[in-house]
Amino acid sequence: MGSSVRPRHWTGRGAVPQVTCATNRSVMHGADGVQCIFVAPNKINVNVPNDLPSLPYETQMGTSMEQALEWLRAGEPVALPTETVYGLAANALDGHAVARIFAAKNRPAFDPLLVHVDSVASARKYAYLPGWVERALEANGPGPLTFVVPKKDCIPDLVTSGLPTVGIRIPNHPLFLEVLRQLPFPLAAPSANPFGYISPTTAQHVWDQLYGKIPYILDGGACSVGVESTIVDATLPVPTVVRLGGTPVERVEALLGRTVEVRTHSSSRPQAPGLLESHYAPRIPLILVDEHEVVEVPCGWAAVGYRNIAHWIQVDPNRSWLLTPQNNDCEAAANLFAFLRAADSSGAQGIVASRAPQQGLGPAINDRLQRAAHFPA
Repeated sequence: MGSSVRPRHWTGRGAVPQVTCATNRSVMHGADGVQCIFVAPNKINVNVPNDLPSLPYETQMGTSMEQALEWLRAGEPVALPTETVYGLAANALDGHAVARIFAAKNRPAFDPLLVHVDSVASARKYAYLPGWVERALEANGPGPLTFVVPKKDCIPDLVTSGLPTVGIRIPNHPLFLEVLRQLPFPLAAPSANPFGYISPTTAQHVWDQLYGKIPYILDGGACSVGVESTIVDATLPVPTVVRLGGTPVERVEALLGRTVEVRTHSSSRPQAPGLLESHYAPRIPLILVDEHEVVEVPCGWAAVGYRNIAHWIQVDPNRSWLLTPQNNDCEAAANLFAFLRAADSSGAQGIVASRAPQQGLGPAINDRLQRAAHFPA
């Protein structure tokens, strides 16, 4: 896994088809407030290259930052560790590089990507930041918090699915931050997994899912937070959490010095990542219950509890996991995707999972479980 493989290049990208993304979005500009509002066109055409390489990559996994940087400079996607989940990163200013993210993940073009930068100063190069967003980012520092703000023209429409806004965040992982500091461009980076499947929290998870589809995986250990970033839409009259994540709503409100709205409803045309009705899903059915209920687990099914499922009936001890025996929401979030993946790979016919308490990171955990829940056809 550790041998050096140099980037491959190819020519003749051929015709570029057009993908139409519907948009109709009021967007606010200004340093500290609303100076003007405009409505985006109802439709914007997004160009997606149709001739990405069909041969599999000789995927490598290792700890060489130089290899990761070499591939990224060559316009290739690389899996990088963050504090939330592993991201599949590529040059956010290069439409062809971004298209390779979509190809590797089999991701639909209507689902926008987040852009990662190493500082607030870098963020200003690519987006219009209201003053209160700048202050919040400075106060929070790197971490699992994303703000949706008006984008600048240098960000390709493919990154934003044709929307005039972009999600910007500063990741809190030393390897990802150092990669950003070594590059002259920001990185678009959704989770490094096939679209709609359980997010990866270790390099091995990425290897198991995307081997042959990307050139390199930079191993930075297990992710400390374990769920994706909280996304706040800063273009609405009231700051609005549109995706629950690794920064609790209470922390967001403390940073902003005001209450925020929470609207995490599902959409077939999402304004931010992770808002589709079905997402983060295992391959087998998942049923969501309240942990205090007396549950009879179907024969052959796995169980993923929050703290205590000793009162559940017919639990297979070889196919059961507790997110946090110590009742710690941070521990539960860090374990969530790894335990769902273990259950999915256990040979079970389905998964019974319990909701988390609605406090701290509990709402983010429940959001992921609700979107992962699906039933036999």
